[in-house]
Amino acid sequence: MAETKDARPTLPGLYSRGEAAGLTSVEIAAAALSVVWLLLSAWFFMSGGPSDDGGGVSFLIVLMVIVLPVAMIWVAAMAVRASKVMREESARLQAAIDALRQAYVQQSQAGKGQPPHPQVLKRLDDLGGGVKNLEATLAMLGGIRQAETHVVAEPAVDDQPALSLGTPAEALLPPLSNADLIRALHFPETAEDDEGFAALRRALKDRQAAKVIQAAQDILTLMSQDGIYMDDLRPDMARPEVWRAFAKGERGRTIAPLGGVHDRSSLALAAGRMREDPIFRDAAHHFLRRYDQLFANVEPGFSDEDISAFGSTRTSRAFMLLGRVAGTFD
Repeated sequence: MAETKDARPTLPGLYSRGEAAGLTSVEIAAAALSVVWLLLSAWFFMSGGPSDDGGGVSFLIVLMVIVLPVAMIWVAAMAVRASKVMREESARLQAAIDALRQAYVQQSQAGKGQPPHPQVLKRLDDLGGGVKNLEATLAMLGGIRQAETHVVAEPAVDDQPALSLGTPAEALLPPLSNADLIRALHFPETAEDDEGFAALRRALKDRQAAKVIQAAQDILTLMSQDGIYMDDLRPDMARPEVWRAFAKGERGRTIAPLGGVHDRSSLALAAGRMREDPIFRDAAHHFLRRYDQLFANVEPGFSDEDISAFGSTRTSRAFMLLGRVAGTFD
């Protein structure tokens, strides 16, 4: 049958493993060396080699002198041939990879109506999820600044009584409720979360709560640069008794359940940033100190339900993640 002139050439080794090779130069050389060694051994023993006084020991020595060198020759030959086969397989695999890459490029440059590769779709989905998380973070951070602007722009109350010398202005403000503190530490969900912004404005009027919120804002911004988002974390929640032990000063393995974040990628990214970036490290330790002080002060007035809600906030998730990285629960 005549061959088709327009047949496209097939890359060598792409669809076949090549012709089965017979004896190669390696086997021929090994066989020649073996024959030479056997002839030398025969000549040695025939020309008056070792005496037979040793009996079985002498026979064993003769056997080793003849067999061991031949065995070593063939072991070396097999190793050389295996190395050659591995090089051929590597070249064949590289050819296959190049062919697949070329085919994919040609398919991409072909008609635009063809569906994209599944890996490309997966990558686009991942990028889309990252964009959504980034948008949520930007909305949250923008909401914090909006709340801070409202706090600064609020007019002073005309009927506010005169303060004694040295009395802080916040001393006359009503105490921050547990619900507002918890809602503020979770941050607004979206730009339209009026309830969240209202709670955030009230929390920013409290000096200690404002310090924690600002520290949380700073560390959440830094972690978002590495793609670490609190909404992606699903920590194991600790019992209220563990939280109360932490508020009373317990550290180490006693409060280990507080480190309920087990996302390996987030832990690895945060740990690497903690080691390499001094700004991140200082912000993380500053946040952990502020969080510790705040919870120690508010814990006596918290019910078990309040503690559970407090531990579910985004700020508390950041504490769990950074506490594990900093060794707070070790």
